[in-house]
Amino acid sequence: MRIADDEFERMVGEIFDELPDDMVGPLENVAILIEDQPPSARPRLFGLYSGRPLTRRSVYGFGELPDRITLFRNNLEASSSSVEELRARVRVTLVHEIGHYFGLSDDRLRELGWA
Repeated sequence: MRIADDEFERMVGEIFDELPDDMVGPLENVAILIEDQPPSARPRLFGLYSGRPLTRRSVYGFGELPDRITLFRNNLEASSSSVEELRARVRVTLVHEIGHYFGLSDDRLRELGWA
């Protein structure tokens, strides 16, 4: 399924705004990006956290580049057959990548149902 660029961006914003304050409130200096993953890239990902998790930071301060959460729109859309399914997949992916920001492993995120 495919939706317009502005609709996808609006969906991501709405989903982020609906997340609990105790999850998104502590986020600091994190950019959320929407991109298409190149067709040749492996493994195919729904999202990717790039940065230094809170559990591994010693000094973090002014002038640091933001951590990034990238949502791969093409993969999310390709795996969804409806807008409702796409919304659910975007939400799980966003929560999963936020979990990595907090230092949670993939195993722990699966235990919590965020993978």
